[in-house]
Amino acid sequence: MCGIVGYIGESQAAPILLDGLSKLEYRGYDSAGIAIYDGENIQVQKAVGRLKALSELTHDGATMPGISGIGHTRWATHGAPSNQNAHPHYNQSETIAVVHNGIIENYLKLRKRLEKKGYQFQSDTDTEVVAHLLDYYYKGDPIEAITKIMHRVEGSYALGIIFKEHPEHVYAVRKDSPLIVGHGKDGNLIASDVPAVLKYTRNVYFIQNEEIAVLTKDAIAFYNVDGEDIQKESTAIDWDINAAEKGGYEHFMLKEMYEQPQTVRDTLNPRIKDGTIVIEELGMSEEEIRGIRKIHIVACGSAYHVGVTGKYVFEGMARIPVEVDLASEFRYRNPILSHDELVIVISQSGETADSLAALREAKDKGVKTLGIVNVVGSSIAREADKVMYTWAGPEIAVATTKAYSAQLIAQYLLAVKFAQVRDVITEGEVAAFLKDLQKLPEQIEMLLSNKEKIQHFANRYIAAKDVFFVGRGIDYAISLEGSLKLKEISYIHSEAYAAGELKHGTISLIEEGTLVAAVVTQEDLYKKTISNIVELSSRGAFVLAVTNTGNREIEKAADYVIYIPQTNKYFTNSLAIIPLQLFSYYVSVGKGCDVDKPRNLAKSVTVE
Repeated sequence: MCGIVGYIGESQAAPILLDGLSKLEYRGYDSAGIAIYDGENIQVQKAVGRLKALSELTHDGATMPGISGIGHTRWATHGAPSNQNAHPHYNQSETIAVVHNGIIENYLKLRKRLEKKGYQFQSDTDTEVVAHLLDYYYKGDPIEAITKIMHRVEGSYALGIIFKEHPEHVYAVRKDSPLIVGHGKDGNLIASDVPAVLKYTRNVYFIQNEEIAVLTKDAIAFYNVDGEDIQKESTAIDWDINAAEKGGYEHFMLKEMYEQPQTVRDTLNPRIKDGTIVIEELGMSEEEIRGIRKIHIVACGSAYHVGVTGKYVFEGMARIPVEVDLASEFRYRNPILSHDELVIVISQSGETADSLAALREAKDKGVKTLGIVNVVGSSIAREADKVMYTWAGPEIAVATTKAYSAQLIAQYLLAVKFAQVRDVITEGEVAAFLKDLQKLPEQIEMLLSNKEKIQHFANRYIAAKDVFFVGRGIDYAISLEGSLKLKEISYIHSEAYAAGELKHGTISLIEEGTLVAAVVTQEDLYKKTISNIVELSSRGAFVLAVTNTGNREIEKAADYVIYIPQTNKYFTNSLAIIPLQLFSYYVSVGKGCDVDKPRNLAKSVTVE
């Protein structure tokens, strides 16, 4: 989950590297470092902590002159955050510098061999092995050395490399970890993600697995693992550059919450034409859709919670059996898959390591795959048989909000489409579904405009130690996501439970004053969930209920009620999650936590 940048061109490199790293700090912020060729040697500066420390140390890059270099912001995997473990890493003679995102799985074996050959290590990282391996294989030709390490190193990696003896080049290598190349007017760049280069260029190349990029100030060349030339086409990025900036909001997370109505519109509107759903990039025929006998939804984190919602939506609406798996479990349980099944892999970045591995597992078994992703050209988008984009734009805050909302919309559209093609819903029902879907952006805006009420309530629970979320059916899926939001950005212990399971042990955790958030949007489950609320209240819980407008019965049981507008029962997640996002945000702000960069977390999990 580390962030990589590199630059070579006409301008001073250090300020550009620092600026690029600032757009990637969501990928890691334990430490940061840059390496610059100053005309004679490769100079390295590192600092533990946020990027600000490195910027101050180098006076915003002014103390490190040079027109080529590489930079890195770290999310620690091997070795604690420290100057020694921060990237870039040198070889012993300090003539090669390397930055790395990923995990070298056989680094201990390689390290032992290198130590026997006299190499001394200064860090606990797996990356330093790469620097010394490059030194070992380098005989004057960087491409030859790089291809040799690619044959020796196991695991995932995106590498940025500079050689003292080749100061007019920056080298990049990729295997299973994201890396792009940007072609600019005043120079060329490498980066882990698009926002790092948007200020300098809109023309990017997506490096694919086991490809090497060689950058000079005015040219870019690509090679395969055998060192042979390959040709690539660039992609024009049409993101608004302001989308990757805070735009006056205190935090990216708050900005991205307020972008949810537009994100939902952008995901919905191009797919609804003349009263029907058209997903042009999907490329699935009606015959293929009718032939699906089972769906497997595979994802991690919030995307997994989207999948849990999807199970209820697909099964209830389209009458297709659905299994939902955490990607990290799916790939290791030897899943039983059939040729008439569909595996849907959901990932904001399209680079999530476990999700990508699950996709490949499914493809190896000959099963059709569909990726729901936000990043065009990402690994999952390229490798899945079919793809559906969410069009959420760049999401910078580590805790997802707008990408989650866009993924929900993508699933709703697919479910309606599948149900319509399979003739399990009427044309009248299709029209009603689409009408409710098109109301969602305005309804989300209304909920966001009510933030003061939620902020006031959140201020009462800044000191909470434990919070529980409960719900039934789709409400349980909402509870999972609400709980995750709270714990990841406020560090408050929080758990989600299916409300019907409370008496099977977990109700013993409730004591006087414990906050419980009950989600109650499924009308056919009102009475049962209200009974659970009564059980909780009788044991001292303070119950916050999120429910539909008109459900006045709940006011007799809950202590505090937040109402959401009426919508179809399958779509309530898109509305009920908004107050829970706001609650988590304001609790985190009140505690003084770093909302956008919560401790120990990173945005795009590109390692197992």
